[in-house]
Amino acid sequence: MGTLMDAAKRGVITEEMKIVAEKEGVSPEFVRDQIARGRIIIPLNVVRRDRDDIRIEGIGEGLRTKVNANVGTSTLVVNPEMELEKLRVAIKYGADSVMDLSTGGDLDAIRRMLIKEATVMFGTVPVYQAFIDVAKREGAGIYMTEDDILKTIEKQLKDGVDFMTLHAGVTLNIAKELVKAGGRGVTGVPSRGGTILLARMLYHNEENPLYKNRGYILELMREYDAAVSLGDGLRPAGIADSHDRFQIAELLNNAKLVQECRKAGVQVMVEGPGHVPMNMVEADVKLEKRVTKGAPYYVLGPIVTDIFPGYDHITSAIGGALAAAAGADMLCYVTPAEHLSLPNVEQVKEGVIAARIAAHAGDIVKLGERAARIDYEMDKARAALDRKRMREIAPDKETFDRIRGQFVTPPEGMCTMCGELCVYLLLDKYLKKNERFFIRA
Repeated sequence: MGTLMDAAKRGVITEEMKIVAEKEGVSPEFVRDQIARGRIIIPLNVVRRDRDDIRIEGIGEGLRTKVNANVGTSTLVVNPEMELEKLRVAIKYGADSVMDLSTGGDLDAIRRMLIKEATVMFGTVPVYQAFIDVAKREGAGIYMTEDDILKTIEKQLKDGVDFMTLHAGVTLNIAKELVKAGGRGVTGVPSRGGTILLARMLYHNEENPLYKNRGYILELMREYDAAVSLGDGLRPAGIADSHDRFQIAELLNNAKLVQECRKAGVQVMVEGPGHVPMNMVEADVKLEKRVTKGAPYYVLGPIVTDIFPGYDHITSAIGGALAAAAGADMLCYVTPAEHLSLPNVEQVKEGVIAARIAAHAGDIVKLGERAARIDYEMDKARAALDRKRMREIAPDKETFDRIRGQFVTPPEGMCTMCGELCVYLLLDKYLKKNERFFIRA
């Protein structure tokens, strides 16, 4: 059985391509051709294709910027029901994909529970489970074998995972360079998956199992037609380390791996860039697009300042808007709890809304009228004081209602900010009842 990319290369337009084209307002031929070139992906595991409740989406060039939300337990907080509620809230408020990053509890049971509920693209980082399972069995995750990792990948694919973060670009050469340099800059290596693999490489003096076994992994991904998300294990954890040689070395490795995935008929996207000052965001996106020949770019953040813990949904939304406008294809949300805690349900909602704002703001630049059409509808509704229509357009209707009525219930058309001095009421009054107000000398 061939993959979606195989079909595109043969010139075939599949049902998934038609659905994405209709949603995005582009032609099916455009979607097909961009998939064939590796510039658009539609992550959808064959295991989940018989479900009629799945929201099929495309990620890539010429399409709306998508939003991903991360959920999952930690080693200190294991509450699967809370994670299920987070998933539901993330989808309700517009997440296009969800990743399960669980590290505590029964990982298989948690993943299967979440994926059963998920009606959007579903991703994982399989090296987390491989490391944790070996730690439970042998006392330390560092003892995980190549087989442990490969079996975990296959198990998760069988469960229906649509895309997997694989930190295959972090190689033994880079690990040795890090040691030689005495560590990495100011902030070290923030990626959990990247750190796990670096530690294993250095402990055993062996190549990254994901890189070494990439041929076999691509066979598995082909079998389930799942997408590879090439992880950014060496992204900076602070703007002080943005675009250092280690980050760029991994990106260049990932660019080569992109070509291998495309050759194998496996859909692929690239992750990046972490913490980046505003003046470097556009350059980062253009660099990724240049070296990967247009591979979809899935950006984590970018967080543009490091001094506002508790508000990193805002610092990342600023960077995310800039990245989306420059051509990034999917934003990974950041919640207010980033750097402080596992997020709660309300913080997941805040993270999704912030990322959606950033994605849409970028799309107005990137896609023009296709994206701005809904803003035009809101503009007309506001000018007409049509609160009902404004509410229909608003992504978060509960917050719309709560804030609108937070003091008193205002008269129809008014709000408590301006009351009877509303500019639209004043203009309407004088336009209709005193035309001389405007024409008198």
